[in-house]
This record gives sequence, structure tokens and C-alpha cells, in this order.
Amino acid sequence: MKTDDIAGIVEKHKDDRGGLISILEAVQAKYSYLPENALKLVSEKTGRPLVDIYGVATFYRHFSLKPRGKHLLSCCLGTACHVRNAPSISKEIAKQLGVQPGETTPDKEFTFETVNCLGACALGPIVVVDGHYFSNVRATKVKEILEAARLGLDKGLAKDDSRVFPLDVSCPRCNHSLMDETHYIDGYPSIRITVSFGAMHGWLRLSSLYGRSPATHEHLIPKDTILNFFCPHCHAELNGVSPCSECGAAMVPMMVRGGGIVQICSRRGCKGHVLDLTGVNI
Repeated sequence: MKTDDIAGIVEKHKDDRGGLISILEAVQAKYSYLPENALKLVSEKTGRPLVDIYGVATFYRHFSLKPRGKHLLSCCLGTACHVRNAPSISKEIAKQLGVQPGETTPDKEFTFETVNCLGACALGPIVVVDGHYFSNVRATKVKEILEAARLGLDKGLAKDDSRVFPLDVSCPRCNHSLMDETHYIDGYPSIRITVSFGAMHGWLRLSSLYGRSPATHEHLIPKDTILNFFCPHCHAELNGVSPCSECGAAMVPMMVRGGGIVQICSRRGCKGHVLDLTGVNI
């Protein structure tokens, strides 16, 4: 681990509104977890007490203080998934991998975790592997999901697709459409959601053209601000579990009508996005 690498991360994110969180996200994006030496260097470079840094690192679930496997597998045990037999799916995953939740396989291939909610209740039971959502999962499909992960899930992604095409999206919690037929952007109905940052709270409209990033918003949003996204109908927070590959901020999932999940970065100005059609109704 190079001191200059950590110094560069601190310098890059020192003025971010997210502050320490942005720094830790960048460190984890680089090393896949938060090494002890890295946290000590962050403390040294920022002047923040090490105990404060550990406090943040242990408070937010998406941070890990232990090395993770090549693939991170999350099984939702939230209420909506639980009543649809999610515990049996978790048991089958543990059986197939030979590890319990919170553990990593001996070959460092998979880290298995259970979570209280993955933000896509309407698609439950949900399993997420490396940010790719598998919906309506059954225990009998666990082996197939693991094999797909080993083969490479990126084969089914459209994140590198240079085409521009419209999407029709809905809330992953209540399944209500997020399309605003009264306001068009790029010639198509916009996507309307609610966002908050700091003490500000208001609407945000996004272009529904995949590959385009125009947006209008109720309040001026400074660049690099990390936003909290909410459904304007059920008011649930649209929080995902995977970090943006571009900047490390949390990705925000939305359901695609007809099947699939589109994820956009929660950081203002970042164009990170993923259209995932691999795991739908597997």
C-alpha cells in the first residue's frame, strides 16, 4: 500500500460534501475493503482522530474492514423477501458456498452477506451479486446464479452500450411508475424522483434516454454532491448496495418495465450507470 495513493485520495475528495465518507468510499473502491493501514493514513492525512474514522467505517454497512472475495453476494431478508421464502434461499447459498453470512469462501471467490433490504421489494426475493439484481429467486436457482457469477455477469450488461434508447422505469419498492408524462426531456417523458441533500429537499427530473444525462431540479445542486433518492409515491429511499465504478458513491436502482434494473450514480455530475438485464426472473 502506497502512502501517495491514500494522499491522492484525500486530496481529491477533501472538499467533497461527503467528506470522510467520500474518502472511505474511494479507499474501499481501490482495495475492495478498508485496510487498517489505510485508515491510519487517512487519519494522518486528514487530521481526524482514528476513532472517528473507525466510527464512520463501522456505522455504514457497505464499508468492510475485512478482505472480501472476488464476488460480493447479498441475500435480502427484509420483510417483503422474508415472507416469500428468502430464509430458504439464504440457507441454500450457505450450503452451496460452504460459508455462513458474513464469511468469505476459502478460495476468496465469494463473500456472502445477508441484508435487511436491497431496495427492490417489488422484485423479491432478491439476491444481488456484484451489483447485479436477481429477482423472484428460488432456492433451486441458487446454483445457477453462482455459476453465472463465476462465468462473468458483465456479459449481460449494457453499461458499455453506445446506443441511446428510452427507458420506462418504476419504483423498486412500490412498483409505481416514475415516468412524468407532463414534462419531457430529450423528446421523451422524464423520470421524476425526490432527492435530498443537507437541509434541502425537492424534485429531480432525469432524461429517460439511457446514455443521456440531462436533468432539471427544484434546487441548485452543487457538483459532486451525493444525493439521497426517494420514490415520490411511497416515499421509500431508493438505496442500492453496489458502489459506482466511476467514483465509489452508492448506485440508485430503478426497475425497468419489461424486465431489468437500471442503476445511476447518486453523485451529482457523475455519469456512472448500469443497465442490468442479466438476472431478471432467472
